[in-house]
Amino acid sequence: MPLSDTLDRVDADLAAGRVPMARQRLRGLVSSFPYDLTLRRRLAEVYRLYGDAAEAGRWMYLEEDRDADETAAFEERYGSPRWRMKALAWRGAEALAGTAVAEERLVAVRTACAAELGHPVDWDDPASYDEDADEGHEAPGEGGRFTGVIVAIGAFLGVSVTVGIWIRGVIALFE
Repeated sequence: MPLSDTLDRVDADLAAGRVPMARQRLRGLVSSFPYDLTLRRRLAEVYRLYGDAAEAGRWMYLEEDRDADETAAFEERYGSPRWRMKALAWRGAEALAGTAVAEERLVAVRTACAAELGHPVDWDDPASYDEDADEGHEAPGEGGRFTGVIVAIGAFLGVSVTVGIWIRGVIALFE
């Protein structure tokens, strides 16, 4: 589907109050067109409708007129340069950014990430900066092994109690 058709659908979704659908479409567009700063700006506007300053800051991070509070919320949520690099979802050379400000910010994030990791990193090679598994760290929003175990135990207990109640009810029918 052409970009303009998808943007028309985003506008229709927003007009109809279907904010989650508009967000989903814009996320897909940003993934397909990572260099288009206007798409990132539109996505930030949608996150503002949710009141999510960190995500609004994430998608406005490359803009000159970004909001300082949103930027701070983004940087707090994605505290590590490599998490920011991953969160920005950029692909290709920084020169593709289209503005000097965006290019400078991309270079700054990549440089900080390389300094933190101690080796060069590349926007086109996520494995070069995605070392969370090696160090046992998790990026924001990604569940870890401990969280998985707790969820599994909770699910097991919930199913066990439900089955126990069901069996008790069946036995009570025949008493």
